Amino acid sequence: MLFHMSTSVYYYRPRRRDDSEIIEQLSGLAELYKTWGFWLMYKRLRKLHYMWNHKRVYRVYTSMRLNLRNKRKKRLPVRVKAPLLCPLGPNITWSLDFMHDTLACGRKIRTLNIIDDFSREALGIVVDSGLPARRVIRELEMLVSWRGKPEKIRSDNGPEFISAAMEEWCVENSIEWEFTQPGKPTQNSLVEHFNRTFRHDVLDRDMFDSVAELRTYANAWAWMYNNVRPHSALGYLTPTEFLLKYGKLCEFPTLQQDNNNKWDWNSLVLGVAS
Repeated sequence: MLFHMSTSVYYYRPRRRDDSEIIEQLSGLAELYKTWGFWLMYKRLRKLHYMWNHKRVYRVYTSMRLNLRNKRKKRLPVRVKAPLLCPLGPNITWSLDFMHDTLACGRKIRTLNIIDDFSREALGIVVDSGLPARRVIRELEMLVSWRGKPEKIRSDNGPEFISAAMEEWCVENSIEWEFTQPGKPTQNSLVEHFNRTFRHDVLDRDMFDSVAELRTYANAWAWMYNNVRPHSALGYLTPTEFLLKYGKLCEFPTLQQDNNNKWDWNSLVLGVAS
């Protein structure tokens, strides 16, 4: 049985696409943001005006073996779940929580993480060896001085938060302090998610020699978190873009880079001062 075949089909040779530019951009993002997955990188490329199809980018992404295996602990079902209401604007609800870590010398340190629940914005990461109630009050007063006063603050039942000094400060400033139920971290899940990202990107990534070094990394990472990193819960906008979308950026100042500090997140990761 004979078939009629065009000579152009017989001599056809497929042309491979040149993916060198995609490889270059993905390599740059992977070097700067080692914990980012495909969708964060893809959304970042879109913001940089690279309009490649996501299937093509994913093909190159997997061929470069950049895909990360997501290892998570098995979660037990939640028995009792209190509603976590998302505020309708900035400075309605702030969430606070402590984190603990250890320096290379074995010295223990703590961080106080503060976020705005509306935009998931990092308002501050305070790093020190000790953070008693009076220090927490001082940091909150500094934050209120440039950001404005929130209507409510949510936290767990840590001794610094339930102290008489903190209660007195809240009464003086007409701020409601909402405590979660003991053993129910999901009732403060927004800042808990922030803690997980901060630990994954910073605390577990490097071993720090001093409080000052960790403070430099934390401040640089917080600015990157607010202005560069896309957030899936915000429709892959950054917190700053989310505030701009709702016309709130002019009313509520955001965390700024220290002009006296020559290090930003990119230069810290690459080891070259800007």
